[in-house]
Amino acid sequence: MDTIHRFIFEQLDIRGSLVRLGPAWRAMHANRDYPVPARNLLGELAAVTTIIGSNLKTPGRARFQLQGNGPVSLLVMDCDEQLRLRGMARSALQAAGEDAGAVVPAPSFTARDLLGDGQLVLTLQTANAAPWQSVVPRQGESVAEIFEHYLTQSEQQPARLWLAASAETACGLFLQKLPEADGRDADGWNRITQLAATVRPDELALPPETLLTRLFAEEDIRLFEPRHITWHCPRDEEKIRNLLLTMGRTEVEEILGDAQAIAIADEICGHEYHFGPEILDELFPPAGRLLH
Repeated sequence: MDTIHRFIFEQLDIRGSLVRLGPAWRAMHANRDYPVPARNLLGELAAVTTIIGSNLKTPGRARFQLQGNGPVSLLVMDCDEQLRLRGMARSALQAAGEDAGAVVPAPSFTARDLLGDGQLVLTLQTANAAPWQSVVPRQGESVAEIFEHYLTQSEQQPARLWLAASAETACGLFLQKLPEADGRDADGWNRITQLAATVRPDELALPPETLLTRLFAEEDIRLFEPRHITWHCPRDEEKIRNLLLTMGRTEVEEILGDAQAIAIADEICGHEYHFGPEILDELFPPAGRLLH
């Protein structure tokens, strides 16, 4: 697993992608104790972000944020040109093992119910260029519908998505109608999307050859070599030390004066960094004494 396969329908101007995340997805949410609805939404976002991130042609990073005023207030996922993922969720829902009394959604709650009113934010950072950001209203009841609308609007071509996530896997099937599709087969797009709509969530984790043959048995499909995906969130203490340096000795000293320790959380990666009073002289060495 942890792969994305692109494919095309040989007789139709329709393209697609299949993404299957396993170990990378499990590493991303390990030790996070996310409540199941928030975790699954994050997994679906991981799958669709991989599909879109696989189109990055130059070094850079695409980040998607689903923000809202619901019990799941924030989902963040980024992917670089090497298909290295990282992401996180914020939620007021009850996590596994917590005491009763926290917010627990009904099983029928949709992504819209969980996220509430809000927006979809795309930030694109490429080498040697200022970040580009797009903020759009969210439209759709599910993560798949939200991104179908986004992709159709941004690329001016119809797109369909099927997403599924569990504790073990996060998977997605993407289809896009290209400009010559109707000229090749007037019913092609309708036929392909109706067949794809029969897919069950558990089938999205099947090997690509098995799934595509099962769904589109009468179609000629060219399946391309897979690209591999990783979860990439190493600890970076040097980055945190540089952050403290930019704050200056006086501000760092004030923080230490109140708490006798500095704790900084890297929320997107799940790392925590702790520094004691000794960090002052490490970052800001005292001036030497003048000798006579």
